[in-house]
Amino acid sequence: MGKIQIFTGKGHGKSLAALGEAVTAAGRGKRVAIIQFLKGNGLEESELERRLEPEIKLFRFEKSDCDFMRLPKERQEEEVRNILNGLNYAKKVLTIGEYDLVILDEVLGLVDNAIIEERSLISVLEARGDDTDVILTGICMSEKMCELADSVSRIESIK
Repeated sequence: MGKIQIFTGKGHGKSLAALGEAVTAAGRGKRVAIIQFLKGNGLEESELERRLEPEIKLFRFEKSDCDFMRLPKERQEEEVRNILNGLNYAKKVLTIGEYDLVILDEVLGLVDNAIIEERSLISVLEARGDDTDVILTGICMSEKMCELADSVSRIESIK
């Protein structure tokens, strides 16, 4: 059975830890997808993205380069539709089982910022095939998400 892993906490490096897992998996011949949420530009359209493919596929559905919380209300509503498209794509990818590892980068922030309800995220996770590993990242994590995970790493800045 595939595992659910969470990188959480107020420290920097959650997404980089997930990316490290992606590179490790790709190096072992695994198919990897990263779906980014709430990342502004994220890794999209960077030189790094081009070098990661075809081993690691990167998806981002948001159109704005700005921080979601700083967008005007009407732009936030538009981005919520884009985010929901991304979440639906994640569910489809997990249902089909096309990838061995799917990283939902900053997806916990969608729940924390009340963009989606936690049960929507749980529904996405329940769609995964038996052999698909999933990594979730985000600053905050609920007790329910902790219970669903096979492992949780809290990343915090000491200094």
